[in-house]
Amino acid sequence: MTPSASSLSVFGLIKHAAHTEREWTDLMVEHVRPDALGYDETFLRGPGETLGDVIAAYDEIAMETERAVSAEPDLGRAVPVPKGVPWFPDDVDGWSVRWVLLHIIEETARHAGHADIVRESIDGATAFPLMAAAEGRRPSQLVVPWTPARAYDAPGIGRPRGRR
Repeated sequence: MTPSASSLSVFGLIKHAAHTEREWTDLMVEHVRPDALGYDETFLRGPGETLGDVIAAYDEIAMETERAVSAEPDLGRAVPVPKGVPWFPDDVDGWSVRWVLLHIIEETARHAGHADIVRESIDGATAFPLMAAAEGRRPSQLVVPWTPARAYDAPGIGRPRGRR
C-alpha cells in the first residue's frame, strides 16, 4: 500500500533499509555480490515477494552485520570508498569501519522515520500512544494507548474516525 504521492511504502522502506545495510556491510568486509539490485528496485516488491520474506532477509542481513563487527579487530580500519558512484565523494579514499557502522545506524533511523510517516498517514497513530499500547500501559492524563479504528472516512486510504 502506498498512501502518498510517491511510491514509498512501509514494505519498500524495510526492503531498502535491509538492502542498504547489506551493501554497507559488504563494502566493509570487501565482499562483492553479483546480484545487486538497482537503487529503485530496492523500494519495490518483487514478484511473489512477501513482507515475511523481506523481514526474514533483514534479520539475516542483521546477523551478517553482527558477525562482521564481531570479527573486526580495528574499528579505525579504512574502508575504501567506491569511485564513480554519484552519492559518494570523489575526494575521499576511505571511511573507517566505525564511520560505516554509524552510517548504517543513521540510514536505518532515517528510513524508520519515513516508514513511521507513511504508517501514520494510514492509521493516524503517533509515537507515544503507539508505544503505550505496545507496552500495555494504562491510559494516563498525558497518553492514551492507541487502538485501531474500525471504520475509515472514505474508501481506500482515509483518516480513521475517532483518531486516538
